[in-house]
Amino acid sequence: MAFTRQQIAARAAREVPHDSVVNLGIGLPTLVADHVPADANVWLHSENGLLGMGPFPFEGEEDPQLINAGKQTVTVLPGGSTFDSATSFAMIRGGHLDLAILGAMQVSQHGDLANWAIPGGRIMGIGGAMDLATGAKRILVLMTHTNKKGAPKLVAQCTFPLTAVGAVNRVITDLAVLDIVPGRGFVLVECAPGVTPEQVQAATDAPVHTQELA
Repeated sequence: MAFTRQQIAARAAREVPHDSVVNLGIGLPTLVADHVPADANVWLHSENGLLGMGPFPFEGEEDPQLINAGKQTVTVLPGGSTFDSATSFAMIRGGHLDLAILGAMQVSQHGDLANWAIPGGRIMGIGGAMDLATGAKRILVLMTHTNKKGAPKLVAQCTFPLTAVGAVNRVITDLAVLDIVPGRGFVLVECAPGVTPEQVQAATDAPVHTQELA
């Protein structure tokens, strides 16, 4: 039994340090806001110019002027603020983010990240992903372990255009939690309930080591 999207987000929320500033990327990472404890003193950052992002609003309480980087309506916690993109990226490039939680299309065993374009597909702009991947102190990636065709997204070498080289520290998928350890590659931290290490390895296009071997 694999993790659901909400379970991936809840597991990711456990990675968020207390008293930290954390960026949530587009897609699956945005769900993490609903799982961060209210007493954690965490300031969630959105690259479009928002600090102090809260959970998604209830239906009927949306404010179309309060959106995240994915153009979804969000809430703002007391003390939160909005600002221009120049200020937002000064925070990112200045090393003021403790953690960035991003989505990905591929992650390599070396920690390389590809999360902005599929060759032969619709071309998208790289956006702020390259700044986040190199500016944040730690990078956590949330993704499905395989694509819709069943092909591995955790690979020996990325075949998609790279966002950043050697940037990813930990990956949480629907099958497992894995660290990327220099000189070792993917190291299994835990499996989703009902998932075996053998199943994780079968779905990964690179060796998966156990923590005992790391």
